Order: sequence, then C-alpha cells, then structure tokens
Amino acid sequence: MVPVSYYLVVSVILFTLGALGVLIRRNALVVFMSIELMLNAANLAFVAFSRTFNSYDGQLFVFFVMTVAAAEVAVGLALIVAIFRSKHSIDVDQLSSLKG
Repeated sequence: MVPVSYYLVVSVILFTLGALGVLIRRNALVVFMSIELMLNAANLAFVAFSRTFNSYDGQLFVFFVMTVAAAEVAVGLALIVAIFRSKHSIDVDQLSSLKG
C-alpha cells in the first residue's frame, strides 16, 4: 500500500506547477489548463484522504468539483473563442483593453 504522503507530495507538485502556469504564462489557453491542473491536484488530495480514512466524502466532493470544472471548461472555452474572433489573439495582457 502506498502511503498517503506520496499522494500529497504529487498533489503539491501538480498544484505548484499549475500556480506557476497561471502566474507566468500569458496565453489564455495555457492559463486555463493550469487552472484545471490545480483543480486536479486538489482532487488527488481529496481522494487520497478519502482512501486513508475509509470514507466516501472526499470522492463525493471530487465528483462535484469535476462537474463544476466541466461547466467551467464549456464557458471558458466559449469565452476564449469569442475573444479570439474579435481580437485575433488570446494574449492575457491584451485582454485588459476590452472596455466598451
């Protein structure tokens, strides 16, 4: 049996990579994927604790997080496509000029 600390270390590494992707990258798609990576890192921690304590609460919470993430993907990609059609770029720095 693999100790829960291994799962938590992988979860922290994934969450850190996702946070760095959000802070460093300028492409909206990469930022979007980094947010999804952070959500999956949190899901991994929830499932690891759920297995450790022999409870289904963590897995149930992961199900709801994945449902919200799927809705976020649908809305987020629609917004990115709409912005790309109007600006011909998905650079995050250029999105601040969307006034009016």
